[in-house]
Amino acid sequence: MTIRKGEPWGESVAAPAGLEIFADDRAVSRSVADRFGGGVPLAEVGVRGGDMARTLGGGGAGRFEGHVVRAPIDLLRVQADGHEHWAFAHVVLRRSWWRGEVVLAMNAQFLGPFDVAPRSHPNDGRVDVLRVDPSMGVRTRLQARRRARTGVHVPHPQLSLRSSAEWQGAFDRPIGLWIDGEHVADVRAVNVVVQPDALIVHA
Repeated sequence: MTIRKGEPWGESVAAPAGLEIFADDRAVSRSVADRFGGGVPLAEVGVRGGDMARTLGGGGAGRFEGHVVRAPIDLLRVQADGHEHWAFAHVVLRRSWWRGEVVLAMNAQFLGPFDVAPRSHPNDGRVDVLRVDPSMGVRTRLQARRRARTGVHVPHPQLSLRSSAEWQGAFDRPIGLWIDGEHVADVRAVNVVVQPDALIVHA
């Protein structure tokens, strides 16, 4: 069951023996795509690093030799130009960071060093979508980038942030699709749907 406001979420547990442990976000989403496509059964995995581990308050060397954070999370099911992908932490659509439209669909709170979606929760049944308006200039993007390190880049008139169970986007020409930090395709149409309670993650 997805989390509700005010409810406790996650717990500190001893790292379980025999748990399949992945290095980062993309390693998890690749495994999901390989094994769970067509329906995601509840499963338990570990992740040592990346943006979801940071969101959960875990990650780091030696983490699985002691206690870890254990919590249920959602996944993002991505349909792009007729192809299915799965995202663990985030989906990014861009041609360039410095010009044109940029869309970040966040399941995790963080994207690298940036606190992109401070209010995002990976188990609320929703995806937080931040859109950079194409009219935003380079200087303003640089300012927003600096502010994003501490999560104070929004509100801003050229940044829109919405939260929903599904997001759709269409583009007049191909745009780069990045899943958990890896470029997977150039696409024109994208549909992102939250798959609630898809995994139990240890980090």
